[in-house]
Amino acid sequence: MAAAERKLAPYWSMTRSQVYRELPVLAERGLVRLGKPGPRSSQPYAITAAGKRMFSRWLAEDPGRDTIRNPIALRIAFGSLHSANQLRNLQASANEYHTEALARVREQVKNAKKEGDNFDASALEFAVAYHKAALSWLKSAPVG
Repeated sequence: MAAAERKLAPYWSMTRSQVYRELPVLAERGLVRLGKPGPRSSQPYAITAAGKRMFSRWLAEDPGRDTIRNPIALRIAFGSLHSANQLRNLQASANEYHTEALARVREQVKNAKKEGDNFDASALEFAVAYHKAALSWLKSAPVG
């Protein structure tokens, strides 16, 4: 989970419950195998040859359309039902989150480029653009 979060979290959301629900299913299908228990009863998994083949096929599939689910935009859509104070708090909280996330992901881009991983850097640049767009939008959102 920690490795997945480091690699994917800036542009792909997931929860622990999703990951831990899927791992036994993948193991049952022979796509991953259970490793030796680690510290604090952690249970590592490793991808199998069949899992690598399945992953390669998945990479070749059409990715489909983006799904947009922004909880702040959803609440702003119902802004007339909020108090002005609630809207200001919502905006301030979102500003803080996107500002901090932007700083983190910019650092990740820098590190990916330093390591010569242009593909990872490119995906992370998407997250940079997303947080910049969110911050720009928040400036114009009616919150008072």
